Amino acid sequence: MRICIVAEGCYPYVVGGVSGWVNSMIKAFPEHEFVILTIIADREQSAKFAYELPENVVAVYESYLTDFDWGKKPKTGKRTHFGEKYYRALRSIVMNDNPDWENIFKLFEKDFSIDDLLMGADFLHIVQEFYETNFTQINFSDFLWTMRSIYQPLFLIMKTPIPKADIYHCVATGYAGVLGGMAKIRYKCGLIVSEHGIYAREREEELIKATWVAGIYKNIWIDQFHKMAILAYNKADVVTCLYGHARELQIELGCNESKIMITANGIDMSRFANIPGKTPEDENYVNIGAVLRVTPIKDVKTMIRAFAFAKQIVPNLKLWIMGPTDEDEKYASDCFEMVEIMNLKDVVFTGRINVTDYLGRMDFTILTSISEGQPLTILEGYAARKPVIATDVGNCSGLIYGEGSDNLGDAGILTHIMNTEELADAMIELAKNPEKCKAMGDVGYERCKAKYQLSQMQQTYRELYKKVFLFNFPNREKELERN
Repeated sequence: MRICIVAEGCYPYVVGGVSGWVNSMIKAFPEHEFVILTIIADREQSAKFAYELPENVVAVYESYLTDFDWGKKPKTGKRTHFGEKYYRALRSIVMNDNPDWENIFKLFEKDFSIDDLLMGADFLHIVQEFYETNFTQINFSDFLWTMRSIYQPLFLIMKTPIPKADIYHCVATGYAGVLGGMAKIRYKCGLIVSEHGIYAREREEELIKATWVAGIYKNIWIDQFHKMAILAYNKADVVTCLYGHARELQIELGCNESKIMITANGIDMSRFANIPGKTPEDENYVNIGAVLRVTPIKDVKTMIRAFAFAKQIVPNLKLWIMGPTDEDEKYASDCFEMVEIMNLKDVVFTGRINVTDYLGRMDFTILTSISEGQPLTILEGYAARKPVIATDVGNCSGLIYGEGSDNLGDAGILTHIMNTEELADAMIELAKNPEKCKAMGDVGYERCKAKYQLSQMQQTYRELYKKVFLFNFPNREKELERN
């Protein structure tokens, strides 16, 4: 079986939760052949992998959200008109009027310049109609150029050559979901969509807060991500999510609930069985471990502020910020400067690490994110018997307090987003109560062992891959038997 993983902005270029999940999934199925179809910003990032690819990855294909085509002179010398059928299909996408994705995908199989399309008469007339129907209170020239900027990345993605595979496994909706939908229509293959966070909802939250886009345009961008999500949901054979509330959000966005399957994350707990514990120097400190990328979504600045307050009460606190600092160098620089200006002692930025070298030295872990799914870093801490302080995002509440029939108890402390006081109080509470801290760590270990092991996730997806493969290729059952 050949499986194509379709990812956006993560594997194999960026280290993090979703990328780590993809890497572990590929390694978990050595009997299958994988290709990677990955969406990145532009060709500047090409082939700059953060991972050593597993042996069963046979190829990596790239798709770009910005590329050389934009801004070229028209190839034909005149702006292209594609005919009535494709005009109606293009109009349905822009107007969000029961989008005709199948004919749009057929259009993008043709040889033409994206610049020709965006600067052409068809797109202009459709945008004029959209404007006159909804947005006459704003300047048309600004509106037209904004619409071109909104549709440029989508159109570039739809020009992507798609490698053949038996199953396409998209790890988000968005542009990855568009490629998955194209593959489903073009090759009559299997399609699985797995969401760690709910992509359309996350983009919506980002856009509401954004300062780079004005109010009316926020709504157009939000609608864009919603229509792409619905495409992915409609074409998928199965849609997975990590926990119950995520399923509710998928249904709200338009996914048929009969397609949705909750599949929890899983980690290899054996990796943490014999990790090194505290060094003699560590015994003088209460070590707090933050395994994360130093980026705004992890809200490292609030973590640092909270640590500064907590350290006034517990002077032997030490904060280890463990993860790459090169994804958003400006934000990382702000964090370094913040520590320096505050003259804050005992904050260590390690850079990228192997977590098994450090987790055993920690007393507890912390995650101050403003958005998450079901964080692998919490599960890795649990595997090392470390409790967690985490913000109430994604499934952090379920991981800390348990869900359903889980009555194991608390495996840490939950706080509100960007709440410095609550975070500081939580650090102080665990630091001053080592027995409570240890008991919470033991609860986390038992919870991880019961529900979040890699072997459990592997078995779930093995059965899912088989089910989707046989549904789409019922005459190829013997191929699975050979594997």
